[in-house]
Order: sequence, then C-alpha cells, then structure tokens
Amino acid sequence: MTDDQLQSVLELNGEERYDYFLSQVIEDREIWILVNTDNRFLKIVSEDSDIEYVPVWPTADFAAQYGVGSDDLSPKSISLPDFFRKWVPGLSKDGLEVGVFPGLDDTLWITEPEELKRDLQEDLSNF
Repeated sequence: MTDDQLQSVLELNGEERYDYFLSQVIEDREIWILVNTDNRFLKIVSEDSDIEYVPVWPTADFAAQYGVGSDDLSPKSISLPDFFRKWVPGLSKDGLEVGVFPGLDDTLWITEPEELKRDLQEDLSNF
C-alpha cells in the first residue's frame, strides 16, 4: 500500500474506518495489534472516561504507522479464529474494550469485544 493510500484511509472518519476495518479483516482473516519488546500488547487508558482499550488495525501497515516514533512497538498479527476463541473472552474477562482502527482525527470507534466479534461474524456470513 502506498503512503498516499494509507493517508487517504487514515483520513476517513471513525465510522468509515470501522467499515474499512471489517471488510479488510474479513478478506485477510487477521487483526493487527502493537506489542512491545516483551511481547505485551498496547493498552490505552482514556483520560476523559476511564475506558481501557486495546487498539486494533486491519493491516500491519496501519499498525506500524500508528507506532511510528515508538522504538519498542511493532505490529503483531492475530488470526481471526484466535481472536474469536482466545482474545474476545480474555478482553471481556479483563474489562477491556477494543479501539477499532485509530486514525488521524480524534474519533475512535470503541466497542466491546463481543460486539466486534458479532459484527465480524455477521460480515463473514455475508462474504
């Protein structure tokens, strides 16, 4: 993906990025997170509403772009079956939300893990 293509997708609003995320994940069957050198995933605590969430991206390129400037963050792939089987229950148990595809604006689609799973499964059934 070229820098211009990356930029144009990152400029979409939160809802458009969510839709892009769903379609890309359905096509590639993987979700991307950022991990540090200890293989711990990036978790963000929002200052205004005490929400803790794990940001996720549709491709390694977008995750890497978000991690630019941080020396110890790198993209890591999670297969869709692993996300459904392991991550959704684990995130739910830990009370973590999912921040779907952070972009350049200040909007972010934050959802419960089970809701994201339902949306992905619904799109998979239409694929």
